[in-house]
This record gives sequence, structure tokens and C-alpha cells, in this order.
Amino acid sequence: MFPFSHRTPNVVGMTEIYETQPERTDLPLVVMPAVFDSMIGPLKAQLPALKDVARVRLYQDFTEDEDLIAERTAGATVMINGGPHLSDDLLRRLSGGVRGGEGGKVRCIVFSGTGVASYINLALARELGVRICNAVHYGDNAVAEHTFALLLELVRRVGELDHGIKEGGWAGPHMDGLQLAGRRLGIIGLGGIGSTVARIARAFGMDVAAWRTGHTPAERFAESGATPIDDLDELIAGSDVVSVHLPLIDGATRGLITADNLAHLKPGTLFINTARAEVIAPGALLARLEQGDIPAALDVYDHEPLPADDPLRRIPGIVLTPHVGWRTDGAFRELTRQMVACIGAYFAGDDLNVVVSEC
Repeated sequence: MFPFSHRTPNVVGMTEIYETQPERTDLPLVVMPAVFDSMIGPLKAQLPALKDVARVRLYQDFTEDEDLIAERTAGATVMINGGPHLSDDLLRRLSGGVRGGEGGKVRCIVFSGTGVASYINLALARELGVRICNAVHYGDNAVAEHTFALLLELVRRVGELDHGIKEGGWAGPHMDGLQLAGRRLGIIGLGGIGSTVARIARAFGMDVAAWRTGHTPAERFAESGATPIDDLDELIAGSDVVSVHLPLIDGATRGLITADNLAHLKPGTLFINTARAEVIAPGALLARLEQGDIPAALDVYDHEPLPADDPLRRIPGIVLTPHVGWRTDGAFRELTRQMVACIGAYFAGDDLNVVVSEC
């Protein structure tokens, strides 16, 4: 039968397990020990592509319990990481602890996203000889749209207005909004998401500029209608809205935006980050926002979930969402397609979206 599912108990009760080709014990095992509910349906739809390639075991709940993850992944050649942060200790346990570990140990981890460096120690994976794959550009539209959801909340405060009117109020002059048309958007990171944001901004009538780092193809500025600016401080100082879309790359973008850069934000500039918190130097954004003159909207944080006592929660005038910018139906479809394709490529001896090679 392909595929089929059944129920099996675990330490916290009944966890539903979905398995494909369970009778094919001659095939290598792929395990996803934890998953977001929204990913289950799209992933199941992609699994027929692995028929006669690998059997798949999907645990249909989410956990970050390291012992449980290790237990569930026992015997797997490939692990699909559906969101848990893998500590160095857990990565060693999953891989067998040494390069080329014993048979049946995890030799490949497929991450359900792009920013895998935030979840797995890539240097250690390389040392252990574990291939790491990710997904690319699956969420360009999703994150770009969420960027504008945040921006529109800052300028029109729809959520606050909705709450007020349902509580019996009626907005007064203090609830006047800001108009986006004619304002300048400064984009830090003109990749797939940043380029999509630029095109949406132009549809709103905004003037768009982007930081030219030397790594972005010149034609991308022309295609997205963004004016290239060589100096980051100049881009920040000259923008009415600053939006961050840099990938997190150790040794390249981690901590790239500094407190000195953020000091060039003029009062009233709207600041948005839907990329990774770690591309900003530790403490730099908090210090700038605590001055109280920069409306901001954030979807990413240094520590996730955001601790209850995090000072960001106490700053008035900012909008916070729980790292959900990438979570749309379209993004899940493309994400799971790439995940399954990476698994197929691994077993075929090919490379696809390889961040760390096992060799």
C-alpha cells in the first residue's frame, strides 16, 4: 500500500504516525520527527515521488524534546527537520558522532526552510559528514506579502481600529494614517524576497531604493525598479521605510547591520524585519527602538519563541508577529516539493539545495 498511516502511542499519549511503504524494509528510512500541522497535508501530497526510493515515517505532532527526536529518528538515513532547533549534542547523537558514522545513522538532514544556520550548527555538520539541504525562494511571495501586512499595520493601524470599534469606540483625529505613495522604501537585501517587496512597493506608488553590496546582479535593480545605493548609511538616512531582507550567512551577514548604521534612522522612519534577527548586531535594534522615535514591525527575534519578559514586548508603537511571514498555503506547497526533491536527489547521488556537503 502506498501510502498508509496508523496510530501509535508515545510518551505523551497518542501521536499519529503516517508511513509510506512500511513493508519495504529493503528501502532506506526517512523520518520527520516533528512537524507543523500546516505542513502535513502538502508534504503527504509530495511523498508519492519517493515511491520505490525510500520509505517515510512522519510523526504528526511537534516537539523539541531532544530525547524524543533522537528516539523517533533511530534507524533513519535521512531526517526532515520540520522546525526544531538541533543542539550540537543532538546533532552528534543523530549522526553517530563521527564522520561517516555507522550504518543506519542520519547522513542527510533536509531543513524545512531557507535559514538553516539558525537551527543547525553547519560547521559541526560538516565535521560530522552530514549533508544539510534547505529550500530556496519558496516563500518569496509569502514573506513579501507579510512585509506589507506589517507595513500597512504601522501606517493604518487596522488591528487597533478594529479592536477599538468592537469595544464600542470610534476613532478620532489621533488615528490618522500615513500614505505610502510618494514615500521612499529602502531595502536591505535585494534577493528574491527583497525584489518582490520592491515590485509591490512600486504598485503602491512608493519610490524604491536598495543597498548595492556587490553581490546583487545589476539587472536585478533594473528589473525590480530599485535605485542602487552603495552606502548603507546613506540608504537608511534617506528612507522613510527601511525593510530588511538579508539571508543569515555566518561570516558574511551575521551582525552586519550595526548600531552605527541604525543611528542613521531619522525619527519617524518605519523599520521592518522579516528576515533574521541575527543579521543585526546583538542589542543594536533594541537600543535604537528604546529611544521611542522609530515605529517598527518585527517577525523575527534573537530568541524564539520570544520570551515573556523580553523588553521588545514593552516598547509602545511597534508591531510583533511570531515568525509567521513564510507560512502560507502556496509557500507550504513549494517548500514540501523542494524537501522531497532534495531527498530524491540525495538517494540518486545528485546535489540539490546542498548547504553542507557530506564529503
